[in-house]
Amino acid sequence: MDEPQALAAFAALAQEHRLRLVRSLVTAGPGGLASGVLAEAVGVSAATVSHHLKELSHAGLVASRREGRSIIYSAAYPALSDLIQFLMRDCCQGHPEVCTPAVAALAACNCPPGDTLYA
Repeated sequence: MDEPQALAAFAALAQEHRLRLVRSLVTAGPGGLASGVLAEAVGVSAATVSHHLKELSHAGLVASRREGRSIIYSAAYPALSDLIQFLMRDCCQGHPEVCTPAVAALAACNCPPGDTLYA
């Protein structure tokens, strides 16, 4: 991930409903959620959630797929992983204890085996 991509991702996340949407999708896992479920979870209208999902999609943080008549949204785990790597790339400068809490938090991820979090 380069700086312009990181800026676009952070800009997309710098809005409370969009941040809540991404957190809901990360919690839901790779199976994702329908927009109606997301709207209810975040407490906004379907039109509002659609607008926010479009912004997150343009930033590459959300993926969508059609299942029958529904569109299912899921977190774009590779992009989220790239964003974390972008932030941590130059971490520590010879002081690994600085990064230990962040690394420990990521290591505690309860991702199911075979999940594509780091794909």
